[in-house]
Amino acid sequence: MAVIPFHKIEGDHHHHHHNNHHNPPSKSAKFVALICGVTGIVGRELARNLLSSKSTHWKVYGIARASHSQSQIKETIKNHSNFHYISCNLQNPSETQQKLSCLTDVTHVFWVTWASQFPLDTPECCEENKVMMSNVLNAVLPQAKGLKHFSLQTGTKHYISFDEPLINSSGQIQLYDEQCPRVGKGFNFYYVLEDLLKERLEGKIPWSIHRPGLIMGCSNRTLYNFIGTVSVYGTICKKLKLPFLFGGTKECWEEVYIDASDVRLVAEQHIWAATEETVQCSSHGQAFNSINGSDFTWKEIWPAIGLKFGNSDHDAFLCQDFSFTASMADKGQLWREIVEEEGLVQTEMDDLANWEFLDILFRFPIKMLGSRKKADGFGFTMKFQTLDSILYWIDIMRHEKLIP
Repeated sequence: MAVIPFHKIEGDHHHHHHNNHHNPPSKSAKFVALICGVTGIVGRELARNLLSSKSTHWKVYGIARASHSQSQIKETIKNHSNFHYISCNLQNPSETQQKLSCLTDVTHVFWVTWASQFPLDTPECCEENKVMMSNVLNAVLPQAKGLKHFSLQTGTKHYISFDEPLINSSGQIQLYDEQCPRVGKGFNFYYVLEDLLKERLEGKIPWSIHRPGLIMGCSNRTLYNFIGTVSVYGTICKKLKLPFLFGGTKECWEEVYIDASDVRLVAEQHIWAATEETVQCSSHGQAFNSINGSDFTWKEIWPAIGLKFGNSDHDAFLCQDFSFTASMADKGQLWREIVEEEGLVQTEMDDLANWEFLDILFRFPIKMLGSRKKADGFGFTMKFQTLDSILYWIDIMRHEKLIP
């Protein structure tokens, strides 16, 4: 079984507090962003957020690996005069050098990508991700003399290791904060990337690290896509008049188990940390948990999610024996028919849904709950109720014609 990166399980409200809040936007960009992973679940939202900013004028370079990925970018972003798409394989040093070293005006780098060729917690995964970031740093640092900040996204998988037994021995809920010691044998690529930034930027350029939990957003290019998976499941349940079952453990159903992270909040926190003076006052790294800030149980919110898809005709949602992987294994053709009938964007079921991921998420043996104290203390105010996040992003999936 593939190992699941729990930063994805996790891996338009408030304005940022920019200093020039009252200044009219100038014709030329004040800040220039380089988004590594612009077609991903957070990268898309980052681009949208930056380009629609009223308080600061941004120019955005958006990088993704494949040239056809450009079709994943909304027309409003793609056609924006301040958006520039760059197709680049960041694992290739000469291509990265060729395409990025000419971007001398970059002021902010947002790292919201990761290489997933190898299983998590392996030396190969660490090396692959380190090489990719090294290539970008080697291309950008010598040329972009005005670089002000580097923003790295990892996840709350920072706090656990697959090397060690994942059992809460004390029975007490531990809230992970940003100072928690590293765990396991050190083969967590998050640690490797943090160390690389420290080595390359310490004393020169400030950087921030963002650790989301279960990310809520709209994408069909995300491997561990909670909203996509639940949306396909709800659609199929309605179509076949199947009960909207929760396949998982009683503990995962009834107890507060994981933090959710609305992608609007994650993107906002990246920008806040990159431009807020209280975070920028030293050229050291600052890590922040990037979570909604409200506890939830699946038992509380699952019925409302089912109702969103028109599945409301039963009481017994929890079914500990139910496997999403097994029950959905033969539904690929049905999904193609739904896409055709409803005139949706062409997707295969597996483009949106990852059933193995849901089976693991709802049976996870340890609680992954972070503290928001640090971000709150630094003045980051955005929060979301998780059910609101889920219902909002289901609506966006519908608006983008990914689901009926």
